[in-house]
Amino acid sequence: MASLLGETLFELSGQGPAPMKDYFHFAITPTEVVWSWWKISLRSDCRSTPPGQLRESHEDFLEDSRMQNHVAMVFGPRILQYSKNLCQGHYDYIVRLPNALLFTIMAHLDLEDISGLSRTCRKFKELCNSEEFWEQTVRKHCDTVTPTVEALAKEVGWRTIFFTNKLQLQMQISRRKQKENQPCEDQNEPSSSSVPLE
Repeated sequence: MASLLGETLFELSGQGPAPMKDYFHFAITPTEVVWSWWKISLRSDCRSTPPGQLRESHEDFLEDSRMQNHVAMVFGPRILQYSKNLCQGHYDYIVRLPNALLFTIMAHLDLEDISGLSRTCRKFKELCNSEEFWEQTVRKHCDTVTPTVEALAKEVGWRTIFFTNKLQLQMQISRRKQKENQPCEDQNEPSSSSVPLE
């Protein structure tokens, strides 16, 4: 399981809350916490201020209330709590699994479960909204996926294909065929029924 952790357990960057304009980077590795900052100001006396960085062990971070306050102020209390959990060895292994394996697991869930899963964290939100997941879902629920449907999915997205009823989908496919075959008809080439679909 340790091989799933990688070199960085968590990483986040962003600007401080208004009116602050400073930029911050926060990272947690298997051995330390890294807090970096860049002072951004229009004042001439601040322009030459160099970037700063603080590195601490997990144990030191858990006892450093000042650094914890900085993390909470810039990124919020939920990020602080998540960071403390990581420093205490409470790792979220499931989000570190390869995407292919996660897609296989997700294929066994109902759509209601997918909706809930997408709200658990950023990783699952991205996976649940990805074209790869919705293509897998369409192929799972349909007996066959024709090249025409595949081409339409490239235009409108696999999620749209999944949630479009069959009648609307047939109409979209019909319009697509007409659009593809229009140049051929204008040039007096064979009719649409004899033009192969790509």
